[in-house]
Amino acid sequence: MTGQDLPGGEAAEDRARCAAGEDAAQQHHPGRGRGGHSHGPGAAELSGSAAGRWRGRLSIAVAAIGVFFVVELVTALASGSLALLSDAGHMAADVLTLGAALAATVVAARPDRSGRRSYGRYRTEVFASLFAVLVMLAVAAFVVLEAVRRIGSPEGVGTGAMLVVGVLGLVVNLTVMALLRSGAGESLNLKGAYLEVMADTVGSLGVILAAVLVRVTGSPVWDTALALAIGAFVAVRAVMLGREVLAVLGQETPRHLDPSVVEADLCAIPGVLGVHDLHLWTLTSGMDVITAHLRIGAQADAHAVLDAAQALLRREHGLDHSTLQIEPESHLIDEESSW
Repeated sequence: MTGQDLPGGEAAEDRARCAAGEDAAQQHHPGRGRGGHSHGPGAAELSGSAAGRWRGRLSIAVAAIGVFFVVELVTALASGSLALLSDAGHMAADVLTLGAALAATVVAARPDRSGRRSYGRYRTEVFASLFAVLVMLAVAAFVVLEAVRRIGSPEGVGTGAMLVVGVLGLVVNLTVMALLRSGAGESLNLKGAYLEVMADTVGSLGVILAAVLVRVTGSPVWDTALALAIGAFVAVRAVMLGREVLAVLGQETPRHLDPSVVEADLCAIPGVLGVHDLHLWTLTSGMDVITAHLRIGAQADAHAVLDAAQALLRREHGLDHSTLQIEPESHLIDEESSW
C-alpha cells in the first residue's frame, strides 16, 4: 500500500491507542497532570553495568572460594566422603563462575574502538551467567550419578574431617554471600555468582548434616543421600537462573517494565498522536533499552517532544538508553517494515 496515508489505517490506530493511553497513564501516575512533565534527575541513572560496581567484592570472593576449594578437595579425597566431594566440586564451579563473572565485568568495561560492537561488550556478563548455569548443571549431574552408583555399595567415610571442613565451608560461603548479596539484586551476572555460592552454602550444611548422621548411626548411606539432595538442589537453582538468562538473550521485555504503560506515558506527551514499533529489552543487568517511533502533529515541536520523551523514560521507567524516531503525521507507516 503506497502513495498516500490512509486515515483509517495504522495512523488512525495509533491515535486511538494514544487516546486510550492517556487514561492508562493517568491511572499509573495518578498525581501527574496530562500537560505537565518535570525534568528532574532520572530514577536509575547508571554509569556502566551494574556488575562493574561490585568488581572489588567479586575479587575477594574469588580468592576466598579458591583457597577453600583446595582445602576441601584434599580433605574429600582423604576422607572418602561423596557429600564432601560433591561440595568440593561445587566449590570448583564457584571458582569458575565467580572468575568468569569477574572477567566479564572487566571485558564489559573495555571500550570498543572497532565500531562493530555498537552496544559495547556488556553482553559478556550475560554469557558469564549462562556459563554459571552450565557449570551448575554439570556438577549436579556428576553428584547425582555418583550417588546412584554408591547406593548399592556405600563406602566408609571419615566423619571428623567432614565435620570440620563442612563448618569452615559454611563460614566461607556465608561471608562471600554477604559480600555479593546487594549486587545480586542489581546484576544478572552477580546473581548467577550469588546463587552458585548460595547453593554451595546449602552443600556445606548438607556435609555437616551427613557427618553428624553417619557418626550417630554408623551408616555411610547418609553421606550418599545428602549428596543426592545437594545435587538436586543445585540443579533446580541452575534451571531457575537459566530461565532468566534465556529471557535476556531472547530479548524479552524486562519483567519490571510494562510495554502498555510505557506506550501510554509516551502518548500522554503533548503533541504525540501515536506510538508504534515500541521495543523493550535488556542489554545486561541494569541496562535496559527502548526503541520507538513517535507520530506527532503538524504543529508539534519535534525537539520539544523528543526532549520530553527522553526525560519521561528516564524519570518514570529508568530507561537511560532510548532511540526514538520522530515522525510527522503525514509519514507513510504502511511502507515501513512489518516486524
